[in-house]
Amino acid sequence: MHIILSDFDETSRFYPLTLSRPIAELRFGITTLKEKWSDSLKAGVFSYDTAEHLTPYFTKAPENSAAIVINATIVPSAELTQYILQLKEGQQLMWQKVCLAYVRPENFDGDRSRFEVVTFEGELIHLNHITDLFSKLDKVLIRDFDEVALGASAELHPTCTVIGKHPVYLSQGASAFATIFNTEEGPIYLGEGSKVMEGSILRGPLAIGDFSTVKMGSKIYGATSIGPHCKVGGELNNVSMLAYSNKGHEGFLGNSILGQWCNLGADTNTSNLKNDYGEVKLYDYSVGRFKATGLQFCGLVMGDHSKAGINTMFNTGTVVGFNANIFGAGYPRNFIPSFTWGGPQGMSDYRLDKAMETAERVLERRSVAFDDREKGLFVAIHELTTKSDF
Repeated sequence: MHIILSDFDETSRFYPLTLSRPIAELRFGITTLKEKWSDSLKAGVFSYDTAEHLTPYFTKAPENSAAIVINATIVPSAELTQYILQLKEGQQLMWQKVCLAYVRPENFDGDRSRFEVVTFEGELIHLNHITDLFSKLDKVLIRDFDEVALGASAELHPTCTVIGKHPVYLSQGASAFATIFNTEEGPIYLGEGSKVMEGSILRGPLAIGDFSTVKMGSKIYGATSIGPHCKVGGELNNVSMLAYSNKGHEGFLGNSILGQWCNLGADTNTSNLKNDYGEVKLYDYSVGRFKATGLQFCGLVMGDHSKAGINTMFNTGTVVGFNANIFGAGYPRNFIPSFTWGGPQGMSDYRLDKAMETAERVLERRSVAFDDREKGLFVAIHELTTKSDF
């Protein structure tokens, strides 16, 4: 069975995070959307239907063979999976006005208008907007906990305190010392090899990814998901971090998303609420302007490989593109394009060769190779963002 996880031509709606990955590779809760589908379907060969600049770097969907095409913005459920597996060739599954999946015949011409419609009436979690990565995170974390936290949990150290009705789950090699866990509003998951240092206070629902570190005295409010190989400290509230990113020092980060290989310098702070308590607008790449989010709380959205120097202050509803380097006194503007360098006093182009040199050093510190694939992806994103002025 061949499974195509498709962006349904909506990749740009989730920029800057999907400048460097298909939608299915977004981490939404403990695992990525692709991992959720793989676990749910139990079998199949997976590929991606995504943006043209990403296609050479991710497994490309076959063009003429039969396949099940799944909308990558949907979080699978047991009921939905059964519906999809029962679909026949030439059928499409609809939920409200959203196409969830369809069975593509061989030599498909792309026209689904003649397909038979099957309706799904159940409840689903739909990644409809980039801010859903934090605003819908509570529901996803509780779902993920039931799916991922299987088997016996390691025992908490006796210096830890647990308050609340939900469990704390420690994976193999995870550790925590002198930590307060509050699970009254949701469970807490510590991934393999993760470490919570002494004096930390954690509230669920919360997931700390494999080999990530919560530094001394951290205060983390749920719903928060820290991906693998991250370092966090200070105060976090309703944050999603994809992987290999650092917010390791004092400072506040709330209602925010950090991509991969990001770093926030010491005492970086993010506003997540406007002074007039009004609705937050956020830059939308798909339309090239700021759009209302419907949210009162919205902080920072930062693309992969972007960095912020010490004491950086991000205003409410700030979007930072891929591989930007921000520093200097004052508030930078609310939209910072990819491959830019500077701050409130002005921005300039971040040369591609210099950006890649930095990325190579950053990856080397984590024993990850900046190989030809990574270099090619950098070049492709640079070409795209330079042409599109974002």
